[in-house]
Amino acid sequence: MIFAAILMAATFITGIIWVVDKAFLSKGKHKNNKLVDGIKGFFPVLLAVFLIRSFMVEPFKIPSGSMMPTLIAGDFIAVNKFSYGLRLPVFNKMILPLSLPERGDVFVFHYPKDPSIDYIKRVIGLPGDEIRYENKSLFINGVEAKQTWVGDYNYFMRESQPMIAKEMRETLGSVDHTILIHEIPDENYRFTVPLGHYLAMGDNRDNSSDSRVWGFVPEDYLVGKAFMIWLNFDQFSRIGNWIK
Repeated sequence: MIFAAILMAATFITGIIWVVDKAFLSKGKHKNNKLVDGIKGFFPVLLAVFLIRSFMVEPFKIPSGSMMPTLIAGDFIAVNKFSYGLRLPVFNKMILPLSLPERGDVFVFHYPKDPSIDYIKRVIGLPGDEIRYENKSLFINGVEAKQTWVGDYNYFMRESQPMIAKEMRETLGSVDHTILIHEIPDENYRFTVPLGHYLAMGDNRDNSSDSRVWGFVPEDYLVGKAFMIWLNFDQFSRIGNWIK
């Protein structure tokens, strides 16, 4: 949100200079002023970036392993900004409703405890849902989400701590995706999702700070739906992978 505010301010300031130059300066003694020409030259670029980032696609970098194996730290992802409706930049107020998150979506949202921070998780619970998470299994409105074993998954936590997890394929409605389960004690949870809110969980179920810890995601905090990995400097094979 801070970057968005800076980008909007820079676009506005360079735009004002561009308009003033076109209307007044270029016709008078300040014509061909190098400083003004340099500043106004940034305006078209900033405007294009601002519009694309605010209303179409915004890039994000994955900072942690909470969404493994779907997303790993170092993935650069693209987020569809109009998937959940067009919102006023910076203020995040809805201006054109289009659709709502669906169960299984990987979505970006403002962290409810600190809206200046963006989080990415998977949509598990929709408004009105009853959610139970017991013994590593997920129950949605009394129906267990099907899980099938894929294999062992080896990775490093904080670059030095080796971890072994069970990779499971989980079905959420029409969405099949993989999750990680660790052989550690688990707490059981039971929620009823309030209207206008969503329950979010990480695919790395035992290493994720999500709705089980900090609560529900308000609809006003939605940013967009993640749809593609467009860069990873360490694993080029991940580039271009669609997110599901």
